[in-house]
Amino acid sequence: MNNIRTKKSRVCQICGSTDRNMLHPGVLVRTAVADLITKEVGSWSEEGWICAKDLQHFRDEYVRSLLESEKGELTQLEEGVLESLRQQEILSQNPEEEFASTTTAAQRLADRIATVGGSWTFILWFGSVLFVWIAINTIVLATRPFDPYPFILLNLILSCLAAVQAPVIMMSQNRQESRDRLRAVRDYQVNLKAELEIRHLHQKLDHLLSHQWERLIEIQEIQIELMNEIRERK
Repeated sequence: MNNIRTKKSRVCQICGSTDRNMLHPGVLVRTAVADLITKEVGSWSEEGWICAKDLQHFRDEYVRSLLESEKGELTQLEEGVLESLRQQEILSQNPEEEFASTTTAAQRLADRIATVGGSWTFILWFGSVLFVWIAINTIVLATRPFDPYPFILLNLILSCLAAVQAPVIMMSQNRQESRDRLRAVRDYQVNLKAELEIRHLHQKLDHLLSHQWERLIEIQEIQIELMNEIRERK
């Protein structure tokens, strides 16, 4: 009868919900979260119950207050971390895929040109072209070269190539910097979420251990009382 009466009395202290599948014992609520509930609701008892929705709400409020006390006003990145905690979603993403989905054809072309222009393959091919150009105009067409020494046409082509290649390489470098910033942002969000989760687990373990010690002390006191009663009877 006592067990049946206990099950029937399971009611959330916050919203009054009686859904047994969603109720959690109040003893599992950490002290800091319990203090926040007491501050907002007015009363709280570890012997009672709380539904999963209200427990998650007050946990989110506690994490928000913790971040605000340490960092001041929350940024959009930190708001995103809190939202992922609230929705219990995976925050980590591949920045390369995220960045690649926003690139245009011109940007991809600039990346390819910068990749080719910054390789030994380009240097060797370009050096070979220069050597062939000079050889043709000094040896093969020595009598009537189309670009005689000092190779003014070659200098013009090299100048035009450098004038075009430099901005293309700069565009690619700017995109690389944007990619690095995006990767740093994602790393910061993941690290912040991991830190909050670890802190939450530590506090929960400390709370459970302290409560367990209190229960053990109570049991020990009851055992001592029983032993004293037995001695008195003897």
